[in-house]
Amino acid sequence: MPPDQYAYFALFSRHTSADDMTSQLGISPDEVTVRGSRFTEPVTVPVDHSWMVVCREPGLRVDEQITRILDRLQAHTDRIADLTRHLAGTGGGAVLQVVRRFNDTDRARPGTADVPNLLGWHLDRRVLDFLGATGAELDVDEYDMAGDNDAG
Repeated sequence: MPPDQYAYFALFSRHTSADDMTSQLGISPDEVTVRGSRFTEPVTVPVDHSWMVVCREPGLRVDEQITRILDRLQAHTDRIADLTRHLAGTGGGAVLQVVRRFNDTDRARPGTADVPNLLGWHLDRRVLDFLGATGAELDVDEYDMAGDNDAG
């Protein structure tokens, strides 16, 4: 079963709202979060505002998803870098996030036999230059979703 995976570029802040980030960048995000409290009941509320450009397109390797994100953001690198510096001064910043779930039988999709091998990916010079210019971090989360009953 191929991994369920997606990538996103996010700007985050405790003080600057996603609406303010959108105004400063002139780019509409795909998703936003609104800062709330740290309480987890009845639902988890984010501790930061965030502005995100996301690629959840199935059947693409992580590097292909990242390319789709950068295709949208590259022309705005200078504005993103300026905003990231401002956000970093107040405890915020930028991140390129990769999330991968392996052995997730609850998310099985029809037609997955035709999906190409999604294992293995790399960051090319274009991505590394963008991360350096914008001051963004890279964060990769990988989860093995197989239950304990599936082991040995």
